[in-house]
Amino acid sequence: MSINIIIKNAIKRYGDTVIIPDLSLEIKQGEFFTLLGPSGCGKTTLLRMIAGFNTIEGGDFYFNDTRINDLDPARRNIGMVFQNYAIFPHLTVRGNVAFGLKNRKLNKQEIDARTDEFLKLMRIKEYENRLPERLSGGQQQRVALARALAVHPDVLLMDEPLSNLDAKLRVEMREVIKEIQNKVGITTVYVTHDQEEAMAVSDRIAVMDHGEIQQIGTPKSLYQRPANLFVATFIGHTNVLDGKIAVEGGQKYIVLNNAKIPMHNLNDLAADGLKAKVSVRPEEFVICENGALKGTVEDSIFLGLNTQYFIRLESGEKIHVIQESTIDDIIQKNSEVTFSVKTDKINVFTEDGQRALIG
Repeated sequence: MSINIIIKNAIKRYGDTVIIPDLSLEIKQGEFFTLLGPSGCGKTTLLRMIAGFNTIEGGDFYFNDTRINDLDPARRNIGMVFQNYAIFPHLTVRGNVAFGLKNRKLNKQEIDARTDEFLKLMRIKEYENRLPERLSGGQQQRVALARALAVHPDVLLMDEPLSNLDAKLRVEMREVIKEIQNKVGITTVYVTHDQEEAMAVSDRIAVMDHGEIQQIGTPKSLYQRPANLFVATFIGHTNVLDGKIAVEGGQKYIVLNNAKIPMHNLNDLAADGLKAKVSVRPEEFVICENGALKGTVEDSIFLGLNTQYFIRLESGEKIHVIQESTIDDIIQKNSEVTFSVKTDKINVFTEDGQRALIG
């Protein structure tokens, strides 16, 4: 069965070094939940605490109502998929998938039935008699996933499972993983540093930095309304510009590059004269006639559906702009252009980047 995972005030330290200072979160039953962040942010450490592979220096971990802090990893009924596959080189594909079932002393009929079920589900039945050395990386990862799921775990834990695959295989396997997770409906905790991968597979994502959760949300909410500048810059690509808040006659503006742009969604923290950081994603600029902002095109890249422009503003700041390609010619290098911003989509933060000024 699938379960809720509840973590309250988790602490992890190695000697005097604190990796996770105080972390709480709840992962819903059947959810595909991703821990996302840069290397060293504590995401794998947290995953290993859930698995029972790391000690817990503080806080409480629950599977539903059962506190698991002191529960042996073998009794937590988890399935684990590692970065390096960790499949047994001396066993065939069938032997690998059946390994956990044999360890649980199931009868031969049930072992064979479950092994067949997951060989077919992962589309590796035709390779059942091969040794791992005769499989591609993607096929090996399918074996690892089938082995983890065959034991009917309550929780599936995945630690950077696609990082050793090439780009094409990563895309293929993330589609496979999401499809299988939807079919099986198992609570899944997935660790990655790849934000595109996280957005492709997750129901919700926790963005981590220095052992702390910066924001939890759906891929859409994290991309469109990041809680702080760290999340804005880590999820997708964005231009970060220096700005200032102006208030005149009750109307609030963001001042960018000496242009006053009216805003209708700034919150009460956005006071007149407040310095701000403005996050504008490349697709949130609109090159147009009589735009409020001015700049000079330094380079362009035609990519079929879209054309990317690199523009130097009058202030000297350089921005990255993505526009849908048109039948007309690409704007030439050294051309002066004007453009606007999609004010309903951009994000504005305090100067230190810690607090949002939108909403």
